[in-house]
Amino acid sequence: MGVDIGGTKVLAGVVDDTGAVSSTALRTTPGRRGVTRQAEDAMVEAILEAAGGQPLAGVGVAAAGFVDPAGDRVMFAPHLPWQGEPLRELLQDRLGCPVLLDNDANCAARAEAHHGVAGGASSAMMITMGTGIGGAVLVGGEVLRGANGMAGEFGHMQVVPDGQPCECGRRGCWEQYSSGNALVRNARTLMAEQPSVLAEMSGGHHERVTGPMVTAAAEEGDLVARRAFASVGDWLGVGTANLVAALDPEVVVIGGGVSAAGDKLLDPARAALRRTLVGAAHRSVPALVAARLGPEAGMVGAALLVAGSQPRG
Repeated sequence: MGVDIGGTKVLAGVVDDTGAVSSTALRTTPGRRGVTRQAEDAMVEAILEAAGGQPLAGVGVAAAGFVDPAGDRVMFAPHLPWQGEPLRELLQDRLGCPVLLDNDANCAARAEAHHGVAGGASSAMMITMGTGIGGAVLVGGEVLRGANGMAGEFGHMQVVPDGQPCECGRRGCWEQYSSGNALVRNARTLMAEQPSVLAEMSGGHHERVTGPMVTAAAEEGDLVARRAFASVGDWLGVGTANLVAALDPEVVVIGGGVSAAGDKLLDPARAALRRTLVGAAHRSVPALVAARLGPEAGMVGAALLVAGSQPRG
């Protein structure tokens, strides 16, 4: 069983050794101001529903937060209530089976290396776009974890001094300009400037606009939605160019819920990557591609922790 918990939802599923998912269950998460017990309850409910009464051999957890090197605790989570939460032990006690824990982007990167578009790459970078931005670096198929087990927190690199406030407590973080939250904020702002089908979708209430609404509107050709995606995609490319300059990966994989928008997001990102990457005309610019496993990559990678198909690094 793999379970992926992010800022807005919990996705649990049964995963076989080919990466195929046979059963899933979805719950909402309480958010950063929620009670930690509520987040754990949502996970347990989703896991048991996906299991469908079958005994659990083990559960891998992909958490949107800073996980300690031992894989025991979520030390800090910008979009969830945990601070030093011994999540592995708590879930193990409640479920009665082995539980393994890692950061969600690390799990997604493992899944794409094992079953997806990063397979065979000597080095790869994973960027997950959901409520915020997560990230991971793969070298030789293994996740680069860092001294504290917290490498790859790309979303909290400051890109605009004194910029938009971030849920991590700082300002101007990259994820405030390129994420699901940024997409919705852009669309709501642009709706005040020109007509949009989003007004009808939201019943005339801008505050009710959601990411899936913006994606659906963009597919209908709505100019506001397309402009919102263009901005988020441009910022994605600019931030990626900085990371490529530092790490020089062979491929950059974009995952997470926002990546389901496909080329509406990736085309402006590719253009911005080539425009802003230092020495782009004199080097091989890495391919920027959507995760093959889509929003399920984190869940599949979490199941890999249990299966032992990939070392934890």
